[in-house]
Amino acid sequence: MKRPSVLVVDDEPDLLTLLEMTLSRMDLATLAATNLAEARAHLAQNQPDLCLTDMKLPDGNGLDLIAEIQQRYPALPVAMMTAHGSVESAMEALKLGAFDFVNKPVALDRLRDLVTQALKLRSISGNQTEDTLIGETPVMATLKRDIQRVARSQAPVHIHGESGVGKEVVARLIHDSGPRAAAPFLAVNCGAIPADLVESELFGHRKGAFTGATANKLGLFQAADGGTLLLDEVADLPVAVQVKLLRAIQEKAVRPIGEETEKPVDVRLISATHKNLREAVRSGQFRDDLYYRINVIDLVVPPLRNRRADIPLIARFILEKMAGGNRPLKLSERAIEQLMSYTFPGNIRELENILARAAALLDGIVIDVDNLELAEHSHGSKLHETSTLPVEESPRPPDETHSSGDLDGYLAQIEKSAIEAALAEHRWNRTAAAKSLGITQRSLRYRLKKLGIDD
Repeated sequence: MKRPSVLVVDDEPDLLTLLEMTLSRMDLATLAATNLAEARAHLAQNQPDLCLTDMKLPDGNGLDLIAEIQQRYPALPVAMMTAHGSVESAMEALKLGAFDFVNKPVALDRLRDLVTQALKLRSISGNQTEDTLIGETPVMATLKRDIQRVARSQAPVHIHGESGVGKEVVARLIHDSGPRAAAPFLAVNCGAIPADLVESELFGHRKGAFTGATANKLGLFQAADGGTLLLDEVADLPVAVQVKLLRAIQEKAVRPIGEETEKPVDVRLISATHKNLREAVRSGQFRDDLYYRINVIDLVVPPLRNRRADIPLIARFILEKMAGGNRPLKLSERAIEQLMSYTFPGNIRELENILARAAALLDGIVIDVDNLELAEHSHGSKLHETSTLPVEESPRPPDETHSSGDLDGYLAQIEKSAIEAALAEHRWNRTAAAKSLGITQRSLRYRLKKLGIDD
């Protein structure tokens, strides 16, 4: 079986020899080029499996080679070797489509990890988006194409979109479509963590580092080592934590609270928010240097109202998922028409909640216009991923609007499940659970007592 080959482009003979020895020990063949002309000849004749190129070459710039490879050999991963501290060059390489970068002098452990990850791209099929990201409109076709493109890179990705559009779904698809698919994918809502605990959650702590630190804690960066970490609602990070996050990205290492040394981590970072990060930078709420590090590649997830033609497909998918293998409920033509004319301020999350509510109250198998109750949903109800019922901001009990049959019990059970799921997600932190549900702490206390789940 033919050994995979790596094209190394650099005009330093000693470095070429070192890289050739390192790659040989990984059972890889090496093709050496000292300038762009030799590199182009190897690309045309030998079709390598990976390219490592220096930034400065005798007859040009390594960035030009990256751009040329992206155009002529889009399936070939290429990584940039750049002088330590040359952040701008590294970011430019990633924006041009480089798989990753490694600083000079080259750390061999880091190089081996990079090569291993890059060569995994050969076995990735790239069909995951068709099964998970539902939609056939042009904006969705563009998004699916972009997901497959960025999945082949290790560049930081920032996902922007309104609440409920499916930003975490997109992040997970990037992970599942890339070389880290077999490694952990962890997601954290930065806005749901109390400010004084964010640093510990992300970077971990040592026993005794502060009051309440009764045991060593592994931070999310270390827990996601080798995989992907999604920082959802990244705009809510305290400024002090933003400084440590920037260093973690730059140095690929974290220092847990109370530790004296940094721990190396290999994490693909994805961030997301529904807020305007540029505005947050202008207002001083978000560091500009961190913004440019996490926003190397920007993906925008369109709101549901901008792809109305996808609504019937998404609704059918949701109903099939709710059926769990049984016969799914159907939507009448009138119901479909009303859904397609609705603005969906809560996007897909709201559509899921509307259909779940309709299904819970339905006697037959066809959901009609009256079952959707869209007028009720259009009065500013706040929705949550784990909720199947809009939860009001006020402490008014949910059954005031319904008073017949077993309807009260049905709705109470749905609300109880949503609240218990939110509490479990946030480890029974009531402040975080109330915030994620979109209700006040007072309202949450009332509901816990009313539903019999007060601890």
